[in-house]
Amino acid sequence: MAVAGGAAVGLAAGDSEASATAGRTSAGCPPTPGAATIGPDDPRYAELVTRGYNARFMAQPESVRVVHSAQQIVQVVNEAVRANKKIVVRSGGHCFENFVDDPSVSIIIDISEMNDVYFDPHHKAFAIEAGATLGKAYRSLYLGWGVTVPAGGCPSVGAGGHIAGGGYGPQSRRHGLVIDHLYGVEVVVVDRSGRARIVVATREARDPNRDLWWAHAGGGGGNFGIVTRYLMRSPNVRGNDPSTLLPKPPARQYVVSASWSWENMTEESLSRLADNYARWQQQNHAEPTFESMDSSLTMYHRSSGKIELFAAMDGDVPGADGILWTLVQTVGEGVGIEPTFDYFSVAPWMKVTLSYDSGAGAYALMFKSKAAYLKKPWTPAQLKVIYRFLTEGEGDVGASVYLMSLGGKINAVDPAATANPHRVAPLIGFFDIGWWDPAEEEKWLTSIREVYREVHADTGGVPVPGDAYDGAYINYPDNDLADPALNTSGVPWHTLYYKDNYPKLQQVKAKWDPKNVFNHALSVRLPGASHSLPPQPRPDASRRSARTEPKKYPARVSPRHANNLRSLGEPG
Repeated sequence: MAVAGGAAVGLAAGDSEASATAGRTSAGCPPTPGAATIGPDDPRYAELVTRGYNARFMAQPESVRVVHSAQQIVQVVNEAVRANKKIVVRSGGHCFENFVDDPSVSIIIDISEMNDVYFDPHHKAFAIEAGATLGKAYRSLYLGWGVTVPAGGCPSVGAGGHIAGGGYGPQSRRHGLVIDHLYGVEVVVVDRSGRARIVVATREARDPNRDLWWAHAGGGGGNFGIVTRYLMRSPNVRGNDPSTLLPKPPARQYVVSASWSWENMTEESLSRLADNYARWQQQNHAEPTFESMDSSLTMYHRSSGKIELFAAMDGDVPGADGILWTLVQTVGEGVGIEPTFDYFSVAPWMKVTLSYDSGAGAYALMFKSKAAYLKKPWTPAQLKVIYRFLTEGEGDVGASVYLMSLGGKINAVDPAATANPHRVAPLIGFFDIGWWDPAEEEKWLTSIREVYREVHADTGGVPVPGDAYDGAYINYPDNDLADPALNTSGVPWHTLYYKDNYPKLQQVKAKWDPKNVFNHALSVRLPGASHSLPPQPRPDASRRSARTEPKKYPARVSPRHANNLRSLGEPG
């Protein structure tokens, strides 16, 4: 996600500013650059306003402020509040919706230069500044101290919104969500008088600001303030040795990519393939032997030529390579098509972790993504709809449907312990479609909305928490869930994202952002406020010249096609 949220710790007023530099020394450090104000006449402006991952949206703010410190953020926020100008924050730029890139925005605060990762001895925790990418965090933590955090699988995603949304990734089945290792948050908040200040909140029971930490442990970005840095330390650890305070990744991982060709794929064989994978995951998601396995089934449109199973497993698990072979055989059982292997390799953990890339073409790619937490495999009727979605259309079509593994330690946490309440589902179902030409927007939006609505037809077109679903993931935001024409379930969008935790999030909102300075289409509302969706932007052909000409690119592209793992070595 692109928007950072805010948080706070029980510090005296005079300690708040000092906390922003805790753990660092000024000796030998170069001076911090001043905040840059970049307007439309500046050649840097075009670069900064097109950093958003989804080219459906592009803001045209009065200015972009590139900041380097929490104090600079305070100054910009105070200025904006006095002038009654809407502000938003961008870190990595991966937000799926228009939370940042919206016509109502006056000022974008770009925190991408706030990207340090270091150990903070004051809090006995690792500090990850909110502008750091996940790849930067992984590399610095691992090379510096031999540790990691179980965050997302895409290195180019920014920590700012990802952590606040309760991010999951390849190590999460073994170690939980990234927020399960979140000790504290440093945030710029705005009080009732309109004054911005820096606060820190931790999970300590005696911390008077603990509610703000809780809200950032899965409550999503852009709700309560602007996160400047996250403090990471696993629960129940002891001592001061940094190398013992976060999980240690494996030295190496086994990875496999097996593909089934679309050439002879029928509705029956596709349904068998998807059902085999989902049932294996449902039956084994809590099995300790498989805790370190991360896997996904990517059902690309038939124009891509293949359906891909990817799986990785920590090399310290006895017989890991054999377990992966068994998974491929189990998923392919009864499909009637022999898989081919793109690779079956063993490689160092960091090489695997940093080998993903979802940034290719993103600044010009328009897309729509939709997701649901799944408690059960899809039914034959649902798989019939998915088969139609993946086979209809002429030429190259950038449509895909994914099944991605959850479970393990993710589901070992009480749903009320953090703001993220989704602690039971073994799978996420993910739908997306991408296109280059703005003129095709209505066609592709209609296509993906129809399939999502049909798949969830028994629950009003959306994944209502119950026997089959557990709602939706806020880091995969979907404004359609707030549209009564598309969500006919009678269950509001905030229940899909937050379930029973939403009233507490509203209380935190009222306490820490009483003026509603930080808001977007799906932000937590103040108590008593309307939950209807603001007017949404319509397709705009002017984006063609603002981004790039679509004719320069192939027609078929899925937003996650670039997530393929590069070859990691010789077959195992």
